[in-house]
Amino acid sequence: MPSRPRSPMTGESTRSKPPWLRRRLPIDPGYERLCSLIREQGLTTVCREAPCPNQFECFARGTATFLILGDRCSRACRFCAVGHGPEAPPDPEEPRRVAETVRMMGLSYCVITSVSRDDLTDGGAAHFAAVIRTIRHHNPHTLIEVLIPDFLGDPDALATVLAARPDVLNHNLETVARLYPAIRPGADYRRSLELLARSKTLAPGMATKSGIMLGLGETGAELSRLFLDLRDTCCDILTIGQYLQPSPDHAVVDRFVPPEEFDALRQKAERLGFGAVAAAPFVRSSYRAEALFRHIRTATPGGPEASPPSR
Repeated sequence: MPSRPRSPMTGESTRSKPPWLRRRLPIDPGYERLCSLIREQGLTTVCREAPCPNQFECFARGTATFLILGDRCSRACRFCAVGHGPEAPPDPEEPRRVAETVRMMGLSYCVITSVSRDDLTDGGAAHFAAVIRTIRHHNPHTLIEVLIPDFLGDPDALATVLAARPDVLNHNLETVARLYPAIRPGADYRRSLELLARSKTLAPGMATKSGIMLGLGETGAELSRLFLDLRDTCCDILTIGQYLQPSPDHAVVDRFVPPEEFDALRQKAERLGFGAVAAAPFVRSSYRAEALFRHIRTATPGGPEASPPSR
């Protein structure tokens, strides 16, 4: 891990992908079936909007991360391929369509995320809650993970989502504190940590989760600080993946992190007390989400409880 801080720049990347980031895309009829179903329901997935390198694998497995509240974001983070600009009002029929799609897919676990909607008074929290409740009504045995924005730090918005009782509350830090002004100009590192900590206070039996990207210019010392900050919130699950530049208008890749460094970071995070850690170049925040959640459930019967960080 480099020790000299660097700042991300935009432009065409001159770095060619190393062998561990090259893989053949699978051909599977399950992929096309799921794509057709999602289109028929008028829904969007972050898998295709992002675009996620794991979408073929996940779609073939019959899993997807649903993107609610439209496909236009209030913010323009320099790592994200999701479009930004004028947003439409929330679709009141979307909760029903998502719940029906979950039923038709026969999902035992679903992930719901959204764009940031700073234009809405509650940031879209009530819509999140409606989606959770409607899924529960139609699919009472389905586990639900929500990957939420920061709601500009509004505690009432967070409470609205938690009152709907998701099984996992995910909020990504994305990168180290120093890089926020360049990478996440509309977000705030401490605000995100406070959201995770408050979630544990309001719902101590619920699992919390966060994810980060490597290769944006972070240092080893900064990652160590981030791990400790997350453990101070009693975060249960951590995902760590490689940042890949979506276009020349986005931040360039500072470096491609080799698989052995991901393994070392996973081991370090586990020693600090994270209940489940996924760390590899192609890992994204909802990759194999059900397996990570079930791992902490098995390790701590009755559900995860807030615990002090292990240092």
